[in-house]
Amino acid sequence: MTKEFWLNLPVKNLPKAKAFFKALDFSFNEEKETEEMLPMWIGEVKLPVMLVARDTFQHYTQHPVTDTATSSEILISFDAESIAEVDALAKKVEKAGGHVFARPAEIQGWMYGFAFTDLDGHRWNAIYMDMRRRPQ
Repeated sequence: MTKEFWLNLPVKNLPKAKAFFKALDFSFNEEKETEEMLPMWIGEVKLPVMLVARDTFQHYTQHPVTDTATSSEILISFDAESIAEVDALAKKVEKAGGHVFARPAEIQGWMYGFAFTDLDGHRWNAIYMDMRRRPQ
């Protein structure tokens, strides 16, 4: 039976990836950190994401790593608590060296969010959902 679940993302430079995500206030399980893997937690539920050195990732998958400049395998989405938090996070992403490819904006009249790429081109999406305005 499955006891744990985590996402694995290949990264070119683990120290730079760690600095980027720390700037976004993500946390890390430093006890389990190695030279090839960096366990990161997202949100209050501590969704685990394992940042894995590209060569190690490719060894495990036995498949070429996707070129994130020309394709995407996943869009990782997470919630924000307010419009202000979305706006602040977009600024943190740019300051930390990420790329905001969809500026903060209202979505479908009841959500507000933005999308960005991390240092390795993985696509992320931060959204505030105002459930009072959600269509019934």
